[in-house]
Amino acid sequence: MTAGQNRIPVNLDYAASTPMRAEALLAQREYDDSELAGVNPNSLHSLGRKAAARLEVARREIARSFGARVRPSEIVLTNGGTEANQLALLGLAEGARQRDRKRDRVIVSAIEHDSILDNLPLLRAAGFTVDLVQPCRAGYIETAALSDLLGDDVALVSIMVANNETGVVQPIRELAAAAHAAGALFHTDAIQGYLHIPLDVTELGVDAMTVAAHKIGGPVASGALYLKNRTPLRPRIFGGGQEAGRRAGTQDLRTQLAFAAAARTLTPHVAEEREKLQALSDKLYATLTAHPRIHATMGDYAHADRLPGMVSIYIDGMDSEELIIKLDAASFEVSAGSACSSGSMDPSHVLSAMGIGREQALGALRISFDDRVNPDDLDEFAQTLLSIVGAA
Repeated sequence: MTAGQNRIPVNLDYAASTPMRAEALLAQREYDDSELAGVNPNSLHSLGRKAAARLEVARREIARSFGARVRPSEIVLTNGGTEANQLALLGLAEGARQRDRKRDRVIVSAIEHDSILDNLPLLRAAGFTVDLVQPCRAGYIETAALSDLLGDDVALVSIMVANNETGVVQPIRELAAAAHAAGALFHTDAIQGYLHIPLDVTELGVDAMTVAAHKIGGPVASGALYLKNRTPLRPRIFGGGQEAGRRAGTQDLRTQLAFAAAARTLTPHVAEEREKLQALSDKLYATLTAHPRIHATMGDYAHADRLPGMVSIYIDGMDSEELIIKLDAASFEVSAGSACSSGSMDPSHVLSAMGIGREQALGALRISFDDRVNPDDLDEFAQTLLSIVGAA
């Protein structure tokens, strides 16, 4: 029996998904034990009206996590982040084109999550032209690069808040301002950064922002789209008038109550938790990159604007799959990048877009955690990885 088999596995893959928080689990248990369990919040009877009222309380709490000035009516509840991203990308593009027929072009970044990139063929099939804006070597989209692609035919720009593989935070305020100057709508996928860094949609100036509950200790299959008042949107799912006609289908009150509980728990503490986790990730970066074969994917990590609970590295001369297996044997769970594309033998499209070579990209690791991490586990992980690299 190996040493790793004698201990409980240490999950350092929180960027993929997170364990549910006690507050979210309690919200689900209270729902299960209540008279509202299984009640349709769209029904006209008294229990239906009670369920609808509870759903609106959850919506208000979720709305507050987007910023103090966000109206509950600007929140569209969905069955997860992927659905929210598809609704934003396709629905906003169609909505903008309906308002101005010459706007038939969409710009997205080359480092977006697959839930954006894999929907681009649907945009093209609907008659849109799609342009990809490339990141700089440090992993972020420069405003000048976006401005070079903008024109009066652009319906929508979609650029994520923070990359799910590297953790690099994008200059959303500046990018949104550039898009608006050209008359385009601006959407940002905030699924990875939501409630890990301060985000206020009003201050960012975005028209739409998508989030997912399972990245903050809420349930899977629960997400939301912030849609600024009067922003045009063509629905993608039909068959009912739910969500003010923007997304048909019976809402899952149980998961949305749990989502709201997780958001309510984290919203007041985002800034302080960011500072604590930043210190832990800074230490981990410093320890690992002191080895000559280990490099931060964004280069100068010390001056990069990045998510506080994510460390993104590549190791010269080593393969990610081999590293993950060896770390797993030592009871440390990490990933090579996005869990949604795990199993692919191709290098990360994010790292490739950043200009990182194929062999280097194939040696990438992502270590991610939140406020529940044990700092001693991070220290032990670092020493374990250094031992593996040193023995290779």
